[in-house]
Amino acid sequence: MTAEFQLDEEQQALVEAVREFTREVVAPVSAQHDHEHSFPYEVISQMGEMGLFGLPFPEEYGGQGGDYFHLCLALEELAKVDQSVAITLEAGVSLGAMPIYRYGTEEQKQAWLPKLTSAEQLAGFGLTEAEAGSDAGGTRTKAVLEDGQWVINGTKEFITNSGTDISTLVTVTAVTGEQTREDGSVKKEISTLLVPTDTEGFTAEPAYDKVGWNASDTHPLTLKDVRVPEENLLGERGRGYANFLGILDEGRIAIAALATGAAQGCVDESVRYAKERETFGAPIAKNQAISFKIARMQARAHSARLAYYDAAAKMNAGLPFKTEAAIAKLIAGEAAMDNARDATQVFGGYGFINEFVVSRHYRDSKILEVGEGTTEVQLMLIARSLGLL
Repeated sequence: MTAEFQLDEEQQALVEAVREFTREVVAPVSAQHDHEHSFPYEVISQMGEMGLFGLPFPEEYGGQGGDYFHLCLALEELAKVDQSVAITLEAGVSLGAMPIYRYGTEEQKQAWLPKLTSAEQLAGFGLTEAEAGSDAGGTRTKAVLEDGQWVINGTKEFITNSGTDISTLVTVTAVTGEQTREDGSVKKEISTLLVPTDTEGFTAEPAYDKVGWNASDTHPLTLKDVRVPEENLLGERGRGYANFLGILDEGRIAIAALATGAAQGCVDESVRYAKERETFGAPIAKNQAISFKIARMQARAHSARLAYYDAAAKMNAGLPFKTEAAIAKLIAGEAAMDNARDATQVFGGYGFINEFVVSRHYRDSKILEVGEGTTEVQLMLIARSLGLL
């Protein structure tokens, strides 16, 4: 990507390949999977064969040797048509495989990454609990080291990719002790542990009945006397939550790309429909109220794209990007929700029918203002960067 945010030939080729795949493979089955709340195994398998799950990883781990921006480009294209498929990729990479790549030992990387980067397997990240998410201090899941094994007890909420037939691993945050601050106060020591899903005592409870993202896999988890080897500690003991904050910063760029795709998908569908739908003898696109609404939608999508391009460029350059990632997540999430509302209005009654893409975007997009850091969290991060909090 150049300074002017123009894609190079390789990046453009990736966009075109994913766009064609989305049109020919994803789109024809999206409504069915959404209606049935079924996981699109056949789609995910083909995405694995295309190398999409390995885009930002080195070839030595089965990856494509690209970077995070390549992943973002793929996510934007997928999300134009199917947010459930896009979030399966986003979570599988940024929450499932990326923590192992960033913080794992060489043995852990070799053991897990090749099958995760090929989508033969999926992994999730078990952070959120009923009283803990943005507030790590609320973490109640505990892990005690006994005879060379971590014994884990607790529950997790809203864990993506945790209960499919190919889900094989969840990285779990747990309280492993206490740490004393410089001022003498005590805080929880939070670490991350690799927990294979077939471990005795690990249970993926029945899937949630969600408002949207119906073809995405999301479960609450129960861990009862789950035992994993001591070497399943991921990263340094006591650095689990701190490390995950870094993962979230990266993930916000990816979610912003996904949200941008949703926003652009609403534009594309609205343009097509406005040119085809006629009232009073003319296409509704000739109605200034309609055309101006779609023009504003395009402005939102364009702004969101520039925001995540900028954050990704800074990340790839090794520059600080936390604030830019928060800005991108904020702008893109709101653009997706606003565009979904407006697109539904453009479609009129058809916008209320689930077989239409815009109706699914209307249900799906709300979570983009909540998941992986709420709008309020992004505002807090931006305000802190300005020295206001």
